[in-house]
Amino acid sequence: MNGLQRLIGKLGTTRAFAGVGQALTRVDERLLRSTNGRFGVGSSIGLRTLLLTSIGRRSGQPRQVPLLYVERDGAFVVIGSNWGGENHPAWSANLIDQPEATATVRGRIVPVHARLLTGDERQSTWDAVAAYWPAYNTYATRAPNREIRVFRLEPVT
Repeated sequence: MNGLQRLIGKLGTTRAFAGVGQALTRVDERLLRSTNGRFGVGSSIGLRTLLLTSIGRRSGQPRQVPLLYVERDGAFVVIGSNWGGENHPAWSANLIDQPEATATVRGRIVPVHARLLTGDERQSTWDAVAAYWPAYNTYATRAPNREIRVFRLEPVT
């Protein structure tokens, strides 16, 4: 990580950033959608960001959300932190209900199959992702009544 990324990472642990971050998520979604995943708020400072399109479990309609990700063994790993909120984010419930989705990454639309990680695989993956974005550990502390969901988005060929 460069200096700006480290600074943003430290700010990311504050409660104020969580509120600002939720607003930035809406801006990020619009930017990523309009640039076909090539540019967003996170990517502008060098963070890896994808635009996840899943099917809403209640509405049946496509839903999009920008997410930080880490690449591991040819897959994209995303975390359902919800900024340390009390509830799981809706997109994570959508993936559990319908694991087929798409990830728009650097201008490429990649069909993916989402797999919720558990046990030792979840923990080792969590450690790798938290090394990339340490604020996830803070978000986990703020959400003590739930285990934050970790998904592996495996490209479908």
